[in-house]
Amino acid sequence: MQNPDDILSIEELTIHYETDEGSVHALNEVSLAMKRGETLGLVGETGAGKTTLARGILRLVPSPPGVVKHGSVYFEGQDLLSLNESKMRSIRGSRISMIFQDPMTSLNPVMSVGEQIQEVVEVHNRDLKHDEIVRQADAMLEMVGIPSERSHEFPHQFSGGMKQRVIIAIALACNPVLLIADEPTTALDVTIQAQVLDMITALKKRLNTAMLLITHDLGVVAQNCDRVAIMYAGQIIELGNLDDIFKRPTHPYTKGLLGSIPSLTKDVKRLSPINGLMPDPTDLPPGCKFAPRCGFVTEACERAMPGVTHLSETHQVRCILAEAEVRNG
Repeated sequence: MQNPDDILSIEELTIHYETDEGSVHALNEVSLAMKRGETLGLVGETGAGKTTLARGILRLVPSPPGVVKHGSVYFEGQDLLSLNESKMRSIRGSRISMIFQDPMTSLNPVMSVGEQIQEVVEVHNRDLKHDEIVRQADAMLEMVGIPSERSHEFPHQFSGGMKQRVIIAIALACNPVLLIADEPTTALDVTIQAQVLDMITALKKRLNTAMLLITHDLGVVAQNCDRVAIMYAGQIIELGNLDDIFKRPTHPYTKGLLGSIPSLTKDVKRLSPINGLMPDPTDLPPGCKFAPRCGFVTEACERAMPGVTHLSETHQVRCILAEAEVRNG
């Protein structure tokens, strides 16, 4: 059931990649909602399905081999999966923008950075004159801390951090309502990471943009997000606000993630890793996907995938142990 206050509402979205070797179950019945202006952190190991979810929202999953099996993606009341390509193209870059993972490969090497920002503004504002388009592009460069005099320069003339700033300028050029940031600081050193995240957060507040922040770093989530969704094997296994996830983690996988982070206050000689590997997405276990790695596994966990248990208004989890706890009061 859609909430009219939600800017984005995803219901049981399932995406598979059909290959000659078999069907890759990349995303399995994911449901998620976001409100205007909020920041939602999406956390999980490599291969959990985070980028597939982001691309699924924008309908950028390559087809073939990607197939949307079922589900819906409602944005501002419109079902994105039912729109024609022309209408979808008018939403991408304008109402919803995405910062892709690698700044080194996301920019066109034979176009100046100014031209690349101008292109986005021009595509979504056909009535603007060229001088106004150039002015808007220069203003976006200044907004992300790059002098507009450098707009005629090419990507190879910028450092990694500067390239990422250009990509952010492109993503925010049309004041989107929703920004999807897919590991926006992965290729950057720690100092530049902090600067880029601070800048994204400041611009987001200024423009009242909602943001889906995909990351491996729980520290980044704690500093920048309002809510957190933990993904594992193509499913959201725990969802809550910062207090729910960091102070009251419930799923064994969430506890494992938090337990594997070095502590500044405790003197320990070894970290506590989560043993094992994520299951093969072409051959997922029938029950709980985390069962083969879980220290609390029961026979019931291996038989059937647990449903969603609501622990509070803000906190939900997919775990048989949590189900039993709630049932027994």
